[in-house]
Amino acid sequence: LVELSKAQDIETGDGTTTVVVMAGSLLDACSKLLDKGIHPTTISDAFQKAAQKACEIIESMAIPIELSNIEQLTKVATTSLNSKVVSQHSDALGPIAVKAVLDVVDPNSPQSMENNVIVTDYTQMDRIMKEERQYILNIVKAVKKAGCNVLLIQKSILRDAVNELALHYFSKMNIMVVKDIERTEVEFICKTLHCTPIASLDHFNPDYLGVASLVEESEATARCVRITGIQNRGRTVSILVRGSNKLMLDEAERSLHDALCVIRCLVKKGAMIAGGGAPEIEIAQKLALIANSTPGLDQYCFRAFADAFEVIPYTLAENAGLNPIQTVTELRALHARGETHAGINVRASCAEEPADGSNLPYDVLQTAITVVYSNRRC
Repeated sequence: LVELSKAQDIETGDGTTTVVVMAGSLLDACSKLLDKGIHPTTISDAFQKAAQKACEIIESMAIPIELSNIEQLTKVATTSLNSKVVSQHSDALGPIAVKAVLDVVDPNSPQSMENNVIVTDYTQMDRIMKEERQYILNIVKAVKKAGCNVLLIQKSILRDAVNELALHYFSKMNIMVVKDIERTEVEFICKTLHCTPIASLDHFNPDYLGVASLVEESEATARCVRITGIQNRGRTVSILVRGSNKLMLDEAERSLHDALCVIRCLVKKGAMIAGGGAPEIEIAQKLALIANSTPGLDQYCFRAFADAFEVIPYTLAENAGLNPIQTVTELRALHARGETHAGINVRASCAEEPADGSNLPYDVLQTAITVVYSNRRC
């Protein structure tokens, strides 16, 4: 279940709790089917068919969304933030997440890559590091000759990749050194400064360098390097978060990450679905109807799969202090009347159509269903 949650977080960045709850419900359904003497292979095959049908059902429920609709995007981001510790600040964090994603969206980005080269030879990396230690002075002179006066160095697997002697030479030549930059941040920095990462001294030339008006180090609250006046700035965004303590900072970072991922899902798929347990109830009802016309043991499996999805609205109602049985029953009645977007309105403590404007990306639930089924099959 832990790996399942991690997989969901990597794919969509949200819906991690949903997949764990859903997986537990499906495993419980499998256990009951096994007790009835149904073979595991039969259950697995039937669940696969049911998962495909569930994806088709939510696809039919998907509502197209335009990236120009800032208000709707903000509502989706706020919905994701409402379940976090920093939910009281969702009105402020939501627009920040939307603006950050839209600022880096490239509408003309390529959809495929040709003639790509993947580097897997660590011997070459090791050789570069050894040469770096042997020719420190020559490297410093070459950096100075290229016109570089601020050097950003990625954190190395060797502690002495940038030793005190190298820092001394750089200082003598009035070159500012910012070291120990995380590998995951290198791509972001290069896009922001519109420069090219350089791994070899042979390619150290002015064409690969970025230009900025000012680089300064600030230690007001923590060591921070600020780069301003960037020319030809790339499509990147920095979000600076401050808080009263480390707990709030960590929660704000985690919440913003989820909100950014939610907006990214909308950019990728361009569709959203109603929240509040609406898609799960719709899946349960539609699969129950399909089960009625399905022959053999698959009928039992389809019904079990359908019933398992009702755990989401049941749990949501329970956590909101509502009567879960009564609320789920009301949702069933609404969906039976064709109100496919009806869900639980936590603020109004009732089931209604639509579910208080709480929407989520289509990609989040579609990925959750796929991931849950794949994990259960394993």
